[in-house]
Amino acid sequence: MKYFCNPINYPYKYQFNKKPDGTLSVSRESADPSMIAFKGKYYIFPSMTCGFLYSDNLAEWKFQPLKNFASYDYAPDVCVTGNTVVLSASSHEYGRFYRTKDLFSDNFEVIEFPFPFWDPALFADDDGRLYFYWGCAAGAPIYGLELDPETLQPVSEPKELILMDFAVKGFERRGENHIDTEKPPPEQVEMMLKQLESHEMPEALKQAARGYIQGLPFNEGAWMNKYNGKYYLQYATPGAQYNVYADVVYVSDKPLGEYTLAKNNPFSYNPGGFIPGAGHGSTMEDGHGRFWHTSTMRISKNHNFERRIGLWQAGFDPDGELFCDQRYSDFPQKIYRKPWEKPDFMLLSYGKKAKASSSAKRKTPDLAFDENVQTWWKAAENNPGEWLEVDLGTEFDVRAVQINFADDDLTLPLPDGAALVGSGQTARWIDEKHQPTRWKLEGSVDGEQYFIIEDKSAADTDLSHDFILLENGVKARYIKLTVVSLPYAQAACVSGLRVFGLGHGGLPEAAENVTIKRESDLDISVTWNGDAMGYNVLWGHTADKLYHSYIIFGKNRVNIGGLVKGQEVFVRVDSFNESGITEGKAVS
Repeated sequence: MKYFCNPINYPYKYQFNKKPDGTLSVSRESADPSMIAFKGKYYIFPSMTCGFLYSDNLAEWKFQPLKNFASYDYAPDVCVTGNTVVLSASSHEYGRFYRTKDLFSDNFEVIEFPFPFWDPALFADDDGRLYFYWGCAAGAPIYGLELDPETLQPVSEPKELILMDFAVKGFERRGENHIDTEKPPPEQVEMMLKQLESHEMPEALKQAARGYIQGLPFNEGAWMNKYNGKYYLQYATPGAQYNVYADVVYVSDKPLGEYTLAKNNPFSYNPGGFIPGAGHGSTMEDGHGRFWHTSTMRISKNHNFERRIGLWQAGFDPDGELFCDQRYSDFPQKIYRKPWEKPDFMLLSYGKKAKASSSAKRKTPDLAFDENVQTWWKAAENNPGEWLEVDLGTEFDVRAVQINFADDDLTLPLPDGAALVGSGQTARWIDEKHQPTRWKLEGSVDGEQYFIIEDKSAADTDLSHDFILLENGVKARYIKLTVVSLPYAQAACVSGLRVFGLGHGGLPEAAENVTIKRESDLDISVTWNGDAMGYNVLWGHTADKLYHSYIIFGKNRVNIGGLVKGQEVFVRVDSFNESGITEGKAVS
């Protein structure tokens, strides 16, 4: 049986990003994934990757480089039209499509478009007509028009399809948990707007900057699906650097609207857990009639655009509502399970005692076990053989381990011959060189005698979120990671040594005294009593459609701000531990 664990395990490319002080921040990035099924394989095209991913089974992904595509243009789109694939990407300077019948040939027919666009999305309808959607700016609309399917030129005028209204749609409010701490005072806003007008830049980019300065959320990342004769136009909001980055869906009977906000929104929303975020993505039907959604997950410590790719099962319920199953979004997932099935393996490593060979200041071993991708253990020096070990407290049946390496404030010069591409916050150079990540993973029952679980001390793989599946399991209390070498000879640095398996104790007690307090038209707070390892707070607009979730560790309270004004809310609090999940009861 195939399993995977988010974020997707593949070679994320290092980006050399220019900082305001002129130095370079170096960290990995991949985002804005467009996913298709084509000629028996699955493909994902992410931003800033210089290529694409492909898979036969959706669990194991390989990387294919591209040289003749716009690799430094954000948000690549890919669309199947018959036996042809059409690609495009974002630019403020030009509009351009790339067409091919063979993605591996790296040979594209290039078709110029009359105007530049950002965050493109092509949609081929089942009647042979072709539509184009785009838009990426703070406070601006998502647009659409019809194209000639042969020439890829417009045959209709652009139409505004989705407008922002964050007084009604709480999930459009920017900020961590939708709390905006970035907007400057009014006098500073006025000064910044004046400074902006003095800069030479494309008007579309200037418009986006105006909105951001004024505190407006981003409206971006369009994608379209058709299901049972209805059109599902999706977009992302409020910003990629927030834990609440989400994908929203509107529904219409016509490809160019009018569109109505669906009741289940945001349909892709993942604010909690080890690595949050689930915005700017795509929805695909596989070869077995199942739907999948892939989106952007957030780290954003070294750079706002330090991001990863997540994949989840999606679908349409009997009422035609699009949903995405993200209840345990970064636990191991079995391919071709039913939506809403409980995970096969539970987390064994949260909050457990840890030790290491050495530690940098304020980068202690426990930070690799706090289920927070934004904190990490770091060795004091970049010596080969630095190690990290966790004591699970008792012997467990270990079934999987995910090793998440972090980059800690890397500042490196550009290699000889390299040059930044672009300007402003998107100015960067992508290192396409293979960067091996080498380590050895061991287990022990008593902390004295160790056995090898996986040895990649001489491997050539470049995997910063490596996932090791142990189908038959191993008995272990101690899990030890020894780091042999990391890219750029950096010191060992791990944000999560996450161990999964089967506990042998009882299930946790159910959450008690669940209380919902309406804080505003767009916000609720949920509190409860209990002492479980963690809780998953579920909610939805009816008691039988609890399609949203928020994983919480170490707390008995959560604020939920991604609500729609005037919509009723039902909540359920599930408790979980190493042995499994105890479901609560829905309340309103």
